[in-house]
Formats: sequence, C-alpha cells, structure tokens
Amino acid sequence: MHRRIPSFLAAAMLAAATLALPRAACAESVAFGTDWKAEAEHGGFYQAIATGIYKRYGLEVNLRPGGPQVNHAQLLAAGVLDFNIASNSFVPLNFVREQIPMVAVAAIFQKDPSVLIAHPGQGDDSLAALKGRPIMISGDTRVTSWLFLKQKFGYTDDQIRPYGFSVAPFLADPKAIQQGYLTSEPFIIEKEGVHPVVLLLADAGYGSYGALIETSEKLVRDKPDLVQRFVDASIEGWYSYLDGDPTPGKALIKRDNPEMTDALIAYGVAKIKEYGVVDSGDAKKDGIGAMSEARWRDFFDTMAKAGLYPADLDFRAAYSLQFVNKKVGSAAVVSFFFGQRHSHRDGNGFFRSHRS
Repeated sequence: MHRRIPSFLAAAMLAAATLALPRAACAESVAFGTDWKAEAEHGGFYQAIATGIYKRYGLEVNLRPGGPQVNHAQLLAAGVLDFNIASNSFVPLNFVREQIPMVAVAAIFQKDPSVLIAHPGQGDDSLAALKGRPIMISGDTRVTSWLFLKQKFGYTDDQIRPYGFSVAPFLADPKAIQQGYLTSEPFIIEKEGVHPVVLLLADAGYGSYGALIETSEKLVRDKPDLVQRFVDASIEGWYSYLDGDPTPGKALIKRDNPEMTDALIAYGVAKIKEYGVVDSGDAKKDGIGAMSEARWRDFFDTMAKAGLYPADLDFRAAYSLQFVNKKVGSAAVVSFFFGQRHSHRDGNGFFRSHRS
C-alpha cells in the first residue's frame, strides 16, 4: 500500500525539482579577484569552481589570485573585475570615504583572522597582558586593528616595533611578540618547535569581518540576479569545502600556488573550523555570508572614535544586506521528508548542508 503524499508537500517537491534543473549551457563570465595568493582561506571559492557549483548557477568564474604586487581593489573600481575579496571591513568603508561606488555583499568570515603571537611561559597569555610590551606590527596594522587594541586595552604607539613579515626575529627572541594570521604564521612557528600563544583579536571584540565579497554599485543595480547567483554559489562552495570533501578545492589551490602544501592547507582549514571563523556569530542563524547593520555600526563607531573616519560618514553605503541572511524556508519541509534534517535550499533551489 502506497502512502499518499500530501498535496502541499507534492507541490513543494515539484518546485524544488524544477528550481534544481541546470541553468542554460551558456554560462555568464565573471572575473573575480582574491586578496592574496591561493590558500586555505580561499577554499570555498576554489571548491565552487572545482565541483561545478558556479556552473550550476550559470556562471563561468575566472578567479584571479592576489599577491604583494596586485591591487585588486583598483581593478574592481576600474571595472576589470566583477567581484573582489576585501580582507577586512576597512576596505568597503574606505571606498565610501573616497566616494568610490563599491559595496560589500557578503562576509564569508565572521571573524577576522588577525592575531598577536607570543612565546609560551612569558606571562603573555592575554591581549590585556601585552599592554606596554614591544610588539612587531606592519604599517597597515597600525591604521587598522591597532586602533582597536589602543581603545580596548590601552596600547600605545611607543610599543610598536617594525615587522618585516618574517618569523625569524620572533624565533630568535623568547620575549618577542608579533602580529600574524591565524592560519599562517603560527604554523610556521610550530614547525620550528615553538608552540606559541596565539591571541585572536576577534575573540576579544574586534568587529571587522573578513573575506568580504565586494562588487560595484552598478552591478548591484543593473544585474542583481548575477550578484545573487555569485553570492549563493560562493556560499554553497564554502559549505561544501568545510562540511564535505575539500579535495577538489585543495587541488586547484595547489595548482594556482605551488608553494602551498597539504599540511599548511589542512592546518588552515582546521583553524578556520576550530575558531568558528566562518560559521560563528550571525552565520549560525542566518547562514554563511551573514552581515548585520548592528555589527557594521559598532565597527564604524569604534574606528570613527579613533579618528579614522568622520562621524557623519554614511557607513551604510559600504554594504548591502540584499543578498545574504537567507533563512531556512519551506524547503525544510521537503528536506525533512527525505530525512535530510540539517539541509536547506538556497535561493536557486539547490540543497546544501548546514553544520550542526
């Protein structure tokens, strides 16, 4: 005896099947620039290319890695790129300050991976404990996260020591403290036999997003469907990379950056998961890529207080919430019927897994 499927469920299943049909074979070409050489922190984007996710959304994505001599922000502003990755929340706000019509449309990282690194056994086991201590930072850090540390913990500029983007001075001095990236410098230091104290600024209240997807106001205005498809496909790529088999994305990362090893990629992915870089905060309820006005306002107010931005700057012009914060909808009924209790359908009808 066959169980009759309720009419509302049958309709939902038919809608899901229809929406999941492949898009036209003629994919729309998109130029996309990352913020550095290929690395674990770009894994979801590479995964979306390698597994055909972008193609299912009708996109042919030409990914262009960044690097020390590449200014993708300028290329985005010039129209050479359709999308770009901004490393932190300062970049979209700087565009507003300079009256350049660019906008952030998703924040893949809920936590900026910026860290301070100290030696074990020196009493430097908290950001508060580093007040007054010499710290090696770069010029860029001095006008970004350092401003937060000055306000939150009372750091002063006379603590600053030059940072040459090498861990050698750190390894040579057991009292040394330096800046770093959660997924990079600690790995190198550990390989040298030192297990450093790693202090993530985001866990102390540093509100910058990371890995923000940026595009032009013109593209948002003229081709919102294209923007939505790119954001949705990128988000699905990140779910696949973190919850599924990351091997396809890893292979493309190593192709674009032969210096990237399996061990470093694995370390980066592990730290992203351990610290909730992608799926903490608003992303827990609103999905990967989530942003909020409250979070942007808090970050802007902090930096305006530090004198980086005028208090009357229209910080809301730096971002759009139009393409993110997509909650589980009626598709949850369909997924429950199939026993997929942790999945939901994105805006294009494709089912993707949520992390429990």
